[in-house]
Amino acid sequence: MATPNEKLADSLSALQELQSGGRRIFKSSDLSRVHRERLLQHGFLRDVIKGWLMSTGPQAQPGDTTPWYASFWEFCACYCRDRFGNDWVLSPEQSLLLHAEATAIPRQVIVNSAKGTNNNLELPFGTSIYDLKVKEMPTGEDLAERNRLRLYAPDAALVKVPEAFFRRAPVAAQVVLGAVRDVSGILARLLDGGHSAVAGRLAGAFRRVGRDGFADDIVKTMKSAGYDVRESDPFAAQTHVPAVVAGVAPIVARLNAIWESQRGPVTEIFPQAPGMPADKGRYMKFVEDIYQSDAYHSLSIEGYSVTPELIDRVRQGGWNPEIDEKDRHSRDALAARGYWQAFQKVKDSVAAILDGAKPGALVLDQHREWYRELFGPSVVAGILKPSALAGYRNHPVYLRGSSHVPPRSEAVPEGMQALFALLEKETEPAVRAVLGHWLVGYIHPYPDGNGRMARFLMNAMLAAGGYPWTVVRVDDRRAYLAGLEKASVDMDVRPFAAFLAERVQWSMDKAA
Repeated sequence: MATPNEKLADSLSALQELQSGGRRIFKSSDLSRVHRERLLQHGFLRDVIKGWLMSTGPQAQPGDTTPWYASFWEFCACYCRDRFGNDWVLSPEQSLLLHAEATAIPRQVIVNSAKGTNNNLELPFGTSIYDLKVKEMPTGEDLAERNRLRLYAPDAALVKVPEAFFRRAPVAAQVVLGAVRDVSGILARLLDGGHSAVAGRLAGAFRRVGRDGFADDIVKTMKSAGYDVRESDPFAAQTHVPAVVAGVAPIVARLNAIWESQRGPVTEIFPQAPGMPADKGRYMKFVEDIYQSDAYHSLSIEGYSVTPELIDRVRQGGWNPEIDEKDRHSRDALAARGYWQAFQKVKDSVAAILDGAKPGALVLDQHREWYRELFGPSVVAGILKPSALAGYRNHPVYLRGSSHVPPRSEAVPEGMQALFALLEKETEPAVRAVLGHWLVGYIHPYPDGNGRMARFLMNAMLAAGGYPWTVVRVDDRRAYLAGLEKASVDMDVRPFAAFLAERVQWSMDKAA
């Protein structure tokens, strides 16, 4: 008779067959009742809705959103194909967001279908699918497919979206407008549909982002066909809409648009930069003295169980994995040692910045060394593979408790290159510090250590303005992460900037 372990192994084998090709979503009927109940009992499957399951792992906690957010778009595609066949498409607004690499998981996805019933399907963690009944469905060149999701093609979606989209999602709108290579596809749809009001809106949108040639083509062509076109600016409520750089990758356009739209709030909120310190030795002494507090809070935020005693032992050289077997295998001790090593390199970078080095160029040159020091001890101890030091991630990541999904791994190198270009071009130290910190987390370029690297970068950028080294306390973790979530999901950096401004002011008072 098979043992319980053997039975579970049989069920896992059945699940493994279904997971070929990276599948996470299954219909209940894909597994026998016995396998299904056993896998649900042991935490390898979870119910999504009646008749649908997602794969997960026993380590996932009941309130952990990560398995669901990792499966969300796959579920949308599988569910819609099962219910509507090929007679469905995501709404024009959602289509444009995905074309613009807006990766946040939406609270509600609207699906257009002639078979729709105007019903809202409640899904885990407050998400839902609303199936909107529509009479006319897109065909041919109006359709696009991406990761099994049926979308409106960008030109068709731009003609379909309401004016409010440009106000609600200005960054996404700018990215899509910048990606248009030729306006003839949009013009054909405007002319055939007699969309004179939409033509005026799109002409105004193109002109606002610096593509005057496209705007002129739309207005002149529509008028030559007898339409009365009155140009209007759908971005009118936006105080600053930068000119787009046409033809760049969506992640590059997106980061540039984010930077331009969010730098103003940072300069309004942040205290004025003190300027380079007259006494550099005193400044560096403050950095040295704050190490223990910084290491404790930074590691604790990331979930490591560290104590001031452990940090002090690492600093004094009392950590020795060659002799002490406990140190060799302690995840927390390895993290503390790596943090100390990386801190020394960042401290050297700060000293170079105080000596006049360009902060953006310096961090571009040295950030990989920071990362190698951060995880070197774990590699030497055999906890991590040597490939962990290679650099940027080559796999998707999902953040626990966050509806922000970092960009595809293929977009990470271009995204980081764009970020460093923005850091080099920026003149305000506070903007470099706040937006640099946020966007490292937004891109999430590393397999691990993104929060620590973001805070190291922030402090290097703060030094360029004479701001003192600033600690983000573990006590403030909730407000800190909430500010990052608001920035990444709603494109509103104000709460995060206000949080960091308060912490920087505290450091300035302490250093005075």
